[in-house]
Amino acid sequence: MGASRADKAVYFEKLKELLNKFPSIFIVNVDNVGSNQMHQIRVALRGKGVVLMGKNTMVRRALRTVLAEFPQYEKLLPHVRGNIGFVFTAEDLKEIREIITANKVAAPARAGALATVDVSVPAGNTGMEPGKTSFFQALGIPTKIARGTIEIVSDVKVVVAGTRVGTSEATLLNMLGVSPFTYGMSVVQIYDRGNAFSPDVLDVDEAELVDRFLAGIKTIAAISLALKYPTIVSVSHSLVNAYKNLLAISLATEYTFDGSEKVKEYLANPEAFAAAAPVAAAAAAASDAPKAEEKVEEEEEGSDDDMGFGLFD
Repeated sequence: MGASRADKAVYFEKLKELLNKFPSIFIVNVDNVGSNQMHQIRVALRGKGVVLMGKNTMVRRALRTVLAEFPQYEKLLPHVRGNIGFVFTAEDLKEIREIITANKVAAPARAGALATVDVSVPAGNTGMEPGKTSFFQALGIPTKIARGTIEIVSDVKVVVAGTRVGTSEATLLNMLGVSPFTYGMSVVQIYDRGNAFSPDVLDVDEAELVDRFLAGIKTIAAISLALKYPTIVSVSHSLVNAYKNLLAISLATEYTFDGSEKVKEYLANPEAFAAAAPVAAAAAAASDAPKAEEKVEEEEEGSDDDMGFGLFD
């Protein structure tokens, strides 16, 4: 039975209130999430986020009613499909995603269920009686009888991720007491202040962002210099290049300015600068010598404190 007109009005008002209050929205998939698990997630998000569920048709209709006032929320409509819900928050997105995805519940294999991971049966003794060998034979699992029980000879993959679990596989895994799958909320899409993006974006760390930003700046600077079009990132390079051109002109002509005088002197008499370098180094060493002598004298004075007597004299 569908929701009544009054229930829909309440839901629409609730959605509008949350859209006004919170800048960020997680669109989450809730396949195989039970009511108790949902309660635990709500408790974990208390004070940090609000979970809102609803039928997709009602969610789409509610979103369309606010598009005239908030057109940016049209980006949410393509993702309202399947078994989804909303988590509204104003907190750090990475922290909220961790809370959403942290609550996982182990679940047994069910026939017809979509496998989320590869499932293998490990080698070893199963403790099962020989009469159940047919289950293993049907799945092509090599076995032998050891001490009156079935023993699996080698590891065998029985379920491949992305495929449906067969009846034989489900029966065998349940007989072995294997619960291969875990279920919980998963983040499908994130909306944040007008932008919708994949949750993978949150995995990009700050160092990588800085590196990409710097690479972009270098590219813009290179293009600006090549086009001779000044931008903020290319101005410093343009000034340096202009200064180099001024030095080159000064060296090639009689024109001299403060910055080019020393360069001209160096080019006119490089031997003087080469001779001055060892002198400066010697002067620096000479200035350090008195300090070393003072230190030696202090050590010698300190050695007279025993007045010529040994420790045991």
